[in-house]
Amino acid sequence: MKTTVFKEKHEEMGAKMVPFAGFYMPVQFEGVNIEHETVRNALGVFDVSHMGEIWVEGPRAFDLVQWVSSNDASVLTDGKVQYTCFPNDTGGIVDDFLVYRFDEEKYLLVVNAANIEKDWEWLNKQNEKIGARLRNASDDIAQLAVQGPLAMKAMQKLTEENVEEMPFFTFKVIRFAGADNVIFSNTGYTGSGGCEIYFDKKDGIKVYEAVLEAGQEFGIKPIGLAARDTLRLEAGLLLYGNDIDDTTSPIEAGLGWATKFTDQKDFVNKEELLKQKTEGTTRRMAGFELLDKGIPRKGYPIKDADGNTIGEVTSGTMSPTLKKPIGMGYIKKPFNKADTEVYIEVRKKLLKAKVVKLPFYKKDK
Repeated sequence: MKTTVFKEKHEEMGAKMVPFAGFYMPVQFEGVNIEHETVRNALGVFDVSHMGEIWVEGPRAFDLVQWVSSNDASVLTDGKVQYTCFPNDTGGIVDDFLVYRFDEEKYLLVVNAANIEKDWEWLNKQNEKIGARLRNASDDIAQLAVQGPLAMKAMQKLTEENVEEMPFFTFKVIRFAGADNVIFSNTGYTGSGGCEIYFDKKDGIKVYEAVLEAGQEFGIKPIGLAARDTLRLEAGLLLYGNDIDDTTSPIEAGLGWATKFTDQKDFVNKEELLKQKTEGTTRRMAGFELLDKGIPRKGYPIKDADGNTIGEVTSGTMSPTLKKPIGMGYIKKPFNKADTEVYIEVRKKLLKAKVVKLPFYKKDK
């Protein structure tokens, strides 16, 4: 099992460590609800060094990124970030990821930890006829995500660059906490704002300790993977392996906004996905609130009033912010429309639920 450069630091701080995506990671420190509320109200720091980083470079870099990506990389300018998917050739998703554009011949792809090897093989296969330069830097880069409404204010103390006023989904390469060539971005996976900090592993502990010290006056705490999951679910953000996978299409998953069908752009399985967008799909990702007492979990059947199965829960929890059970799942049309009454089967009981628009939680501007 792999470890991140922060393993000992996590253990010192009392983390409960578990296997996750082939890594030994902190699932919680003080407790899920406390950590969740810390991020919603102040700021918390996540170790996300398990994520993968793949460089695409050279004269054909753009051609490869554009071919493998569902979104349109031609709209990116230097310093911009884009959310997108790798469509597979059978209608599903290889992975969802972020594209960072450094210049027209240099892109960084940030992929999910569990899919690093799969994505690397997929990219190399797709690159055979294109000829970009690929480099897997996943083992060399550490990454921290500092999330919450006070995150940028605290992190501004560690750099002379103006990061507090960075537009959403942009990045800068800066000197940060005494480390050079730090990639500092603000994409977020919690719905509460904040930043991601990528740096050389050798600077790991120095940067982590500086982040904790800078955030101390604002109430910063280390946050585990369990709170990361409840935060992203409240924000209606998809998790690969739960809500999307090799069998779910971007259109079904509600990622039509990240799937662009322009005449100038060709990409893997475009024709099939365009057909889905034009003709519609039989099911769609939808959010729901449970009205009866219980907690929805991944794999639970979603049923209609007559007990017919109309879908399946992909993610569910008791929302720490909203104080009610929430979930997402694929639901057959027309039951996936907002305010439709559905039922979640929990231990052979049908619990009443209501379909709601995503996200469940949206921070005040």
